[in-house]
Amino acid sequence: MTTKNILIIGASKGIGRKAVDYGLERGCSVRAMARGAGDIELEHERLEKFSGDATDPDDVRRALKGVDAVIFALGMPAGLTRLLRPVTVFSRSTEVLVDEMEKNGPKRLVVVTGFGAGESRSAMNPLEEFGHNALLGRAYADKSVQEKIIERSSLDWTIARPAILTNGRATGRYKVLTTLESWRNGLISRSDVAEFLVERALDRKNLHEAPVLVRTCSPAS
Repeated sequence: MTTKNILIIGASKGIGRKAVDYGLERGCSVRAMARGAGDIELEHERLEKFSGDATDPDDVRRALKGVDAVIFALGMPAGLTRLLRPVTVFSRSTEVLVDEMEKNGPKRLVVVTGFGAGESRSAMNPLEEFGHNALLGRAYADKSVQEKIIERSSLDWTIARPAILTNGRATGRYKVLTTLESWRNGLISRSDVAEFLVERALDRKNLHEAPVLVRTCSPAS
């Protein structure tokens, strides 16, 4: 594989941090962008820690220089903020990113949202939807706006909607559910989601698709 330069936004924690590790394992050069990028406890010759604000066009423009693909894995800490206050960080940062990418490239964008965002909400049963709205309603309302911004863009995008996240190891055994009829809730490790994101950043599979990701006992499909 020719070395690819990947920008990972939201790289200091969670799925984004796992994607940094997996990207380096795959031989990529990784630019890890986060407000606290300097706190990433990893040193590697192909890792560049880039401190920046994903809602700042100047920071995003600088971060995009020289990269071949972008993984957007911005998260939001648990707490009262996402329960009680309006959430706009996902849509605002995505609007900035899409605008800069459409102007100057690159074209390949892989984004993680979650099961319950966009059309996948229709696959929830009433109990799942009630609990989801109570705990994550504000954040996922904004993730749904985020998805619309991406879908309307001219970019080569893929949206990943993982089910309930765990901290388990990477297994390589997960389902990529691409049709509404197949969408369902379940579990998947952050490490497996990170693997999916990096692999899609390196190819053109699932182009203009927004699959749900869930763990399975059979080989990845």
